[in-house]
Amino acid sequence: MNTTSKVVLVTGASSGIGAATARVLAAAGHRVVLGARRTDLLDALTAELGSGTAHALDVTSKSSFQAFADAALAEHGRIDVLVNNAGVMPLSPMAELRTDEWDRMVDVNLKGVLNGLGAVLPTMLAANSGHLVNVASIAAHEVVPTAAVYSATKFALRALSDGLRQELSPKGVRVTTVSPGVVESELADTITSPEAAEMMRTYRQVALPASAIGEAIAYAVDQPANVAVAEMIVRPS
Repeated sequence: MNTTSKVVLVTGASSGIGAATARVLAAAGHRVVLGARRTDLLDALTAELGSGTAHALDVTSKSSFQAFADAALAEHGRIDVLVNNAGVMPLSPMAELRTDEWDRMVDVNLKGVLNGLGAVLPTMLAANSGHLVNVASIAAHEVVPTAAVYSATKFALRALSDGLRQELSPKGVRVTTVSPGVVESELADTITSPEAAEMMRTYRQVALPASAIGEAIAYAVDQPANVAVAEMIVRPS
């Protein structure tokens, strides 16, 4: 394992997988830069950690993401890792036509990642070094009723990650896709459809703790520079 301290940016860090990842990475000695919309929760997390910095971040805004990356550079002089974790999951049957929720999933789950790439890739490419960790989902591998649009965004993210890996590996930038199964987090709280909410209650009976995904991300981040963990699926046993 690589024990060198890295500067790691984590999006969606106010709760769930993002907060758990921040805890694991900070405990391993990495310098975490946390971004989310709920800055009160970020401030509480950095106080808990006793390290790291927190910044308001709306991943759907290019300017907000650029300001987040610029702040990390001003604080640390480099960006080693970006964990694209922010996501929303308002599942619903297609026939309910919740088009605003469809738009929100595309904006956060896919465009949010693209905004992150635009903000950090110039720095990583200039350094000939970096690591992009994209949090997808088991929904990037299989589709179930009520999850068509959510799965579409995660399938797209997985395709994007594979294309990035092929293009960026020769330039010193690693790319990892992490696909969690159902995780106990606030993500399911965005579901407004009663039918989808009932299905999710069944799935959550065997949900993973968010810390399990944080540990998986840390495993990928801590590999030596000549080792790339391209993809992980993390399911309940």
